[in-house]
Amino acid sequence: MKLWSKDNTATSALIEKFTVGKDREMDLYLSAFDILGSLAHTTMLESIGLLTAEELKDLKRELKAIYEQIRSNEFALSDDVEDIHSQIELLLTQKLGDIGKKIHSARSRNDQVLVDVKLFLRNEIEELVLAVQPFFQLLIQQSEKYKNHLFPGYTHLQLAMPSSFGLWFGAYAESLVDDIISLQGAFRVVNKNPLGSAAGYGSSFPINRTLTTELLGFADLNYNVVYAQMGRGKAERVTASAMANLADTLARMSMDACLYLNQNFDFVSFPAELTTGSSIMPHKKNPDVFELIRSHCNRIKSLPNEIMMMTTNLPSGYHRDLQLLKEHLFPAFQTIKDCLTMAELMLANISIKENILADEKYRYLFSVEEVNKLVVQGVPFRDAYKQVGKSIEEGKFTHTDKIHHFHEGSIGNLCNDKIVGMMQATIKEFEFEKIHIALEKLLSVT
Repeated sequence: MKLWSKDNTATSALIEKFTVGKDREMDLYLSAFDILGSLAHTTMLESIGLLTAEELKDLKRELKAIYEQIRSNEFALSDDVEDIHSQIELLLTQKLGDIGKKIHSARSRNDQVLVDVKLFLRNEIEELVLAVQPFFQLLIQQSEKYKNHLFPGYTHLQLAMPSSFGLWFGAYAESLVDDIISLQGAFRVVNKNPLGSAAGYGSSFPINRTLTTELLGFADLNYNVVYAQMGRGKAERVTASAMANLADTLARMSMDACLYLNQNFDFVSFPAELTTGSSIMPHKKNPDVFELIRSHCNRIKSLPNEIMMMTTNLPSGYHRDLQLLKEHLFPAFQTIKDCLTMAELMLANISIKENILADEKYRYLFSVEEVNKLVVQGVPFRDAYKQVGKSIEEGKFTHTDKIHHFHEGSIGNLCNDKIVGMMQATIKEFEFEKIHIALEKLLSVT
């Protein structure tokens, strides 16, 4: 079944196979959201007289029955059905006859895909925000637990200045705050209703787009119908960019973990059951989890560019190129959530080596501390720098391992409470509860 088919036309099997591609598989991600869109759309159609109250009642009953099948994983697309929209209309028509065919009034398939994708992305962003929170909390906990465990800080991968695992864990916690802020930006783009733009030029029916906006819990409309269609591809790209920021945090953290586990660094260790071995070297404890997180996340970081290239030079209006965005973006949400889960598992079981800086090879980490001591005594900074530099060159450098960093965000003043406060304030601004209330109401009304 094809929504666009006509009685006197037939499409080549090769053309059909190529143009459908993986759309049937990808449409299963959208199935529940297609039902939500149809519930809102049919409610609106009844309000403007294109459906009777009885027809709406029948349609809602059957739509909710399909929704329950989807939620219980009992739903599948028939072999001869092109996409999710065709499948749902077919099921409704089988149950209700001509009434089932009326759900397509005043909208196009492009219109349906647009709202389905927006609803899907909105839901996935929420799930991602929720998935970040326990990992964030773990990082804050570990930052406090290991705030007195010093280890070398590096610039250019050369010894630089003393750092601490309190700083290290806290740095990635605060990075997650900015990642959530970028997801919030994507959420604001996604949380606008395109439904009613039809094929991209509106409808001659007296539709009520404000009503469907309220029913679906969107914050606002995409008002201009041409722009609503242009939003296809843009919403995906903006969301992918936000995901790439989060992926970058995880990838960098994973690279650190791989280095710190290396025997030449020897800062951390993990239980044997969380590492892997070698088929030939019996001593190996490989950080495969972090290596795979790094690779998965680096691939996710390429998504914004993939989407940008796939939409490059497209004029306004719908184009079939946009269909391919699904198979690149949709599975990435589960991948990054899996990476968060595994990162949390690993860092919850990390062991930090004691007294790392006691090793003689780290003595020059304290050179800046010695410079600063001279400055406090009244020596100009450049002169103090030269004095300490000369002592290092002549092999006469001495130091103490006492550090006094107490400004905001330093070793002695991590400000984790401020970072937690920023995260809480950012998450609060999403107002997910408003969406939940709207959708629960949409699904509960008979």
